[in-house]
Amino acid sequence: MMALPSNIHVSTHPCLQAKLSQLRSKSTSTRETRDLVHEIATILGVEAFSTGLQVTNRGKGTTPLGYEYETHEIDPASVALIPILRSGLGMIEAINDLLPSSVPIYHLGLFREKLTLQPVEYYNNLPYQRPDSSSPNAVNTAAASTAILLDPIIATGATAEAAIHLLREWGVQRVIMLSVLGAQDGVQKVAECWPEGVELWIGAVDPKCNERGMIVPGLGDIGDRLFVAMGK
Repeated sequence: MMALPSNIHVSTHPCLQAKLSQLRSKSTSTRETRDLVHEIATILGVEAFSTGLQVTNRGKGTTPLGYEYETHEIDPASVALIPILRSGLGMIEAINDLLPSSVPIYHLGLFREKLTLQPVEYYNNLPYQRPDSSSPNAVNTAAASTAILLDPIIATGATAEAAIHLLREWGVQRVIMLSVLGAQDGVQKVAECWPEGVELWIGAVDPKCNERGMIVPGLGDIGDRLFVAMGK
């Protein structure tokens, strides 16, 4: 496998690798699939946020024994979770539970057209903050500075790349993307579409996609497996 760009971080966590091996199996049930995606997303989130998020001092608190301590928080106004519909929904609960306070959740609906494998946008609820100023030159700004983009699979990379372009146009300063599995060409495309603004944290990278745009060896259609949509 060729060397990957420096903004791609492939997990070496032994628990994640064991869980990913379980997730790949065709005998893994829907319930087990959901649990494994949740657990893998939690590990990825811990790894990504250890360097990707910062805390701010919020003053003093008091322990049950009456001692004061410094309180720290992550500013929820600066962070938003963005799952790519539909399979990104399988990672939301894990990341939301991991963060110390609730943050906004917005959604992007993108699917790959079957023949061209190119992304098609069908839903977007990214909101803007309206400027306080009445100046005619005032412009709306993104409602968050950091987008945590969630999609379990990066195959060709076209969908993730389209989502990142939408987030960049929205006005975020950076994107932290979490994915369970990707194909090498796809993850490189994602990392290179905005090198200074994107950090990709991923469970593993497989060699390639087949002619249908499915990762090889991969783990099948994760959306179908999460939502029992086989044979649609």
